[in-house]
Amino acid sequence: MQHHPESQHLSPEQGRLLVKLARQTLAERFAKKIPQNDIDALNIALNDPCFQSACGIFVTLTLNGQLRGCIGNLTSEEPIRTGVCRNAINAAFHDPRFAPLSAAELEQVEIEVSILSEPRPLGYRDSADLLMKLCPHVDGVIARKGHASATFLPQVWEQLPQPQDFLSHLCMKAGLAADAWERSKLEISTYQVQHFEEPT
Repeated sequence: MQHHPESQHLSPEQGRLLVKLARQTLAERFAKKIPQNDIDALNIALNDPCFQSACGIFVTLTLNGQLRGCIGNLTSEEPIRTGVCRNAINAAFHDPRFAPLSAAELEQVEIEVSILSEPRPLGYRDSADLLMKLCPHVDGVIARKGHASATFLPQVWEQLPQPQDFLSHLCMKAGLAADAWERSKLEISTYQVQHFEEPT
């Protein structure tokens, strides 16, 4: 099983700060009043050098347990803090699968921030070998063929726990045939995440 330790660099408290940042970013977009003390306290906490490092980030919104928006980047040159703000806005208002988030929905939506390790190519001989090498519930997976590509975060294993189903849906997300992973050699890369949710 492959674990890339460089992805495991934020504490739970630091992760909660990023989720708070995502919510504050969306609240400001809706011109909601935020106490200045809260803004100042978060800004001070986010001055920690760990938030200046660059890595892939996804922001996921769910409403009543259903996906409501998910946008991110697999790699990045910008600081974590900047990426969280940008992807929170994009997940709420620019995910082409959904209408823009409403102010009423903001009160109900749950926010999750995922911090990605560097994607690494996964070498494999054939489809059977690929199934053996994947780590369900651990690996995020990127599939590419030509200009077609798509990724699933590790959290998607919860909906698609069987590797065959996971890969088939990933291929369809990329615009490929569901069995493309069986019939042809795809470029496969994997990564791991730390993901943080709001306290319930």
